[in-house]
Amino acid sequence: MSEKIAGVVVPDSTLVREATDLIRSTTPPLIFHHSRRVFLFGSLQAEALGLRPDPELLYVAALFHDTGLVDPYRSEDQRFEMDGADQARAFALTHGLSESDAQTVWTAVALHTTPEVPYKLAPEIAATTAGVETDVLGLKLGNLTRAQIDEVTAAHPRPNFKRQILQAFTEGFRHRPATTFGTVNADVLAHFVPGFHRVDFVDVINDSDWPE
Repeated sequence: MSEKIAGVVVPDSTLVREATDLIRSTTPPLIFHHSRRVFLFGSLQAEALGLRPDPELLYVAALFHDTGLVDPYRSEDQRFEMDGADQARAFALTHGLSESDAQTVWTAVALHTTPEVPYKLAPEIAATTAGVETDVLGLKLGNLTRAQIDEVTAAHPRPNFKRQILQAFTEGFRHRPATTFGTVNADVLAHFVPGFHRVDFVDVINDSDWPE
């Protein structure tokens, strides 16, 4: 029987059930509950924007979007978004999704911290970012009713979420600071990691091997 939260139906499929079981058993409660909220808020924001994402693809993208912050999913040498994207794509392919659908899921996860661009792409990509922006940044909360917000957060609470997610970000990529170049992730390390030196894009250009 399908689960419904704030009017959003969680697909009752093997793909969704196995994604849920995997992420619930391999990530901290913080990541699991945040990821489910991303699916729910992303679905609600998509409706407000007139988008119709495939619920299963959106669900897989949402569930995997932050896996790159934690073991056993995080790597040593690439952006955490790409770690999660690689895992989501592999999961999609091993569960019978097409190459095209798997690539959509990959892109949704890979771009979920990139402003604006996802909204010009497939509905699943846009909705993933919309869900992340709502839960983490509080953007477009005005598109949702108080009842919808309360029902989502009752099902998946977010106590001390601001502090906890910032800590998860910090621990998720402090060991690979170079991967934060040109991303919002550099802001996190600048706040919480003493001695972190932000790579400056202008310096990269000025100090390049090209003669002036």
